[in-house]
Parts: sequence; structure tokens; C-alpha cells
Amino acid sequence: MNDFNRRDALKVGAGAVAGAAIVANTGEALAQAGADLKLTPEKGAKLRVLRPSKFVQGDETLWMENTKKYQQQTGVEVRVDNESWEDLRPKSAVAANVGRGPDIVYAWYDDAHQYPDKLLPLNDVYSYLDKKYEGWYDVAKKFSTRGRNQISVVLGSPGSKMVYRKSHLAAAGFNAFPNDFPGLLECCKALKAKGTPSGFALGNAVGDANGWCHWLVWSHGGRMVDDKDKVVIDSPETVKALEYVKQLYDTFIPGTLSWLDINNNKAFVDGQISLTNNGISVYYAAKTSNDPKLKEMALDIEHANYPIGPVGRPTEVNLTVPAMVFKYTKFPNAAKDYIRFMMEKEQYEPWQTASIGYFSHPLKAYEKSSIWTVDPKHTPYRDTMKNMLWPSYAGSLGYASAGVLADFIMVNMVASVCSGSKSPKEAAAEAQKRAERYYKV
Repeated sequence: MNDFNRRDALKVGAGAVAGAAIVANTGEALAQAGADLKLTPEKGAKLRVLRPSKFVQGDETLWMENTKKYQQQTGVEVRVDNESWEDLRPKSAVAANVGRGPDIVYAWYDDAHQYPDKLLPLNDVYSYLDKKYEGWYDVAKKFSTRGRNQISVVLGSPGSKMVYRKSHLAAAGFNAFPNDFPGLLECCKALKAKGTPSGFALGNAVGDANGWCHWLVWSHGGRMVDDKDKVVIDSPETVKALEYVKQLYDTFIPGTLSWLDINNNKAFVDGQISLTNNGISVYYAAKTSNDPKLKEMALDIEHANYPIGPVGRPTEVNLTVPAMVFKYTKFPNAAKDYIRFMMEKEQYEPWQTASIGYFSHPLKAYEKSSIWTVDPKHTPYRDTMKNMLWPSYAGSLGYASAGVLADFIMVNMVASVCSGSKSPKEAAAEAQKRAERYYKV
């Protein structure tokens, strides 16, 4: 599918002269903003990088190409290990505890706050990128900052939206995606009745399950902790959210209680479901496939923001990838320089483009990247990090919040109600006790 037509080309041509001047001025300004960072990789430096395995091929392909470019420019030898999503977090924790392993880890969410004393401060790289690329979004600042130090540099967020088949919604009587919770429930009931059901991950799925389960609870006013870090998940608001989700779950395709991050992708592409929450990876897989049926499916795929719940405002959390450097590294300058290099426009924008916007940016300058407008189906993902909340909202990030997230307390609470093993009140009470062990009440 190509939404770039002759009229668009004429518009580009008309603005080319002015655009060239803007690019020149922007390039000069960016160079000036970054002139104060001097990182010289150590002689003979070798780096080992651990990062999440690909969900879209363009991510890994361009990452490795950019890594090769870095090696050619600096002489630093870099080994990149692409780890499965479920194994990334435990392997990172082991490295932190034993004091050896990868120099750089591109981890999950607030993992850096589980072992901040094991991490090299990245204040210089963080400040450099902040000045050069128009500043970090607030949520990226929160993920990176611990006390006076920046213990990580956020790479981006594989944003999550509602992904659906437009024709299937129309057949079920919906010409637009619902923007509230009553509408969502009615839509899912209608899809099930048509034999084209929805499905949302309820296993320990790092991205998809955390994303929609947090949104569900927050949208009703429930929270794991308040702004004083007091555990408050056992609340009437949480119970209301769980009562709602039990009704929603009854419309799902069977099997979602064991789904991990890959399962809803497969179910959607296989035509088993018509609605789920996901990154742009489902659309990417269909659009880039050699299968004519999947290419046709891509024309039918649409993306929408999560519906607004009773609290009356967006309450989304999205999978976030922070870059961390362990203190045990023998090559701290090289490690920091590699992180900087991968965030520079010359590498970052082609990498985003190759993965059609699978990673949404943490730096404001990249809002203007062409990837967000070249295809209108990309656009909903543009403001992912601009608008999202953090996993321990409304509390702080720290050992406790990272532990609660890594232990899937929110997801397990929702899943236990959906499975019928616990009532909403029982599930909320159990989540309260589990979370209090981390917050040491």
C-alpha cells in the first residue's frame, strides 16, 4: 500500500528549497548543541550488547547495520545478542548480581531501578541528547532519573494501540472504533457473535498484558500505589475495573490466559481474532509479507487509541526500553558512546523508518520524523511516550515498583478474575498483600 501520490510529490517539490534551508539550519543547530560532549572510546575496546529480540525485522536489520557503522567509525568491536523477551529481564538481573556479562543492556520499563547501584551514571550522554534533540518527554526523564543521576537512557517505546480489522467491525455494526468502555464491551460482544472475536494477552506478557491490564485498572481510578507510595490496589475502583473485565473476557477467544507477547500477533495474522492491543508489528508483518492474503489484510488493519474509562482521560502505559551500562564494564567511554551513537538522528531515524515506527521516540525532536506521516496508519503511535504514564503511577520508581512490575502483580490480578479462580474483591485483596511485600508495609 502506498499513500504517497502525485499531489504529495508536488507539495514536496514546492517546499524543497525552503526545506533545504531548514535542514541546513537544523543541522548546524544540532551540531552546535552537541559540541560539548567528548567521549573517546578506550583503546582496544570491546563491547557486548544485550537487547530484546526483534518483533519486526527492520528493527534488527538496521540495528546491526548501525552497529557495523559504529565499529567502522571507531574501531570498537561490538557483539550484539538479541534475547527473547521473557529471558531478557532475568539475564539482566543475573549480570547485575554476579558482576559480569554484557556491558550494555537494553532492558524493560524501570529495570534500572532494581539495581541502580550496579549501573554507571549516564548523566553526560543524557544531557547531551537532551540539549541536542529538544528535550526528553517527562516519562522518559522519570525512567532515567535516580536521585541526582541518570542511570539509563531511554531508547524508545514499542507503543501499544488497539489493532483491529475494519471490515469485521463494520460487519458487527461499528463504523468507528469505540471511544469508551460501554462501547468497547458491546463491540466485543458483537464481534464474538459474528465469529470474529477479540483476544488480549493474560499470561506474563511483558508488553501486551502489562499494557492493557494497567490501562484497564487505571481507567477506573484504581492504582497500585498512591503518590506517597502507599499500596492502594485493594479499592472500590479496582473492584469495578475487575467486574468490567470479567464481562470483557467472556467475549475473548479461548486460550488468552496463557498468551505471551507473540500469541496475539499470531492469532491476528492467522485470522483467529479481529481485535487486540499491540504495537505496529501486526500491520508490519501483513504489509511486508509475500503472501497476497496478508497484503490484503494489511489494507483492512486499523489502529486506534485505547478507549477512555470512567476517569475521563487517557491512562496508558507502554513497554519502554532503557539502555543501561553496568559498572563492571572495562570500557565505560565506549559503552556510553555507543548509546549516544544509536540515538543520533543519522542512525535513529533510518532505524525507526525500517521498522515503520515500531519504536516511538523519547526525544521531542523526533516528532517531526517523516515515518509518522508517510502512512496514516503509523500516526497513532507517534505520541506514545509523550502521553503515556509510568508503570508505578502515581508513585515513584524504585526497588519496590520494579519488583511489583517484574512479578506481574497487576496482570495476575486481572487474569485470576478472568479465569474465575478469584472474585474481584479476592483478587484485589491478594494483589494488595503481594505488593505490600515489596513496599514492606
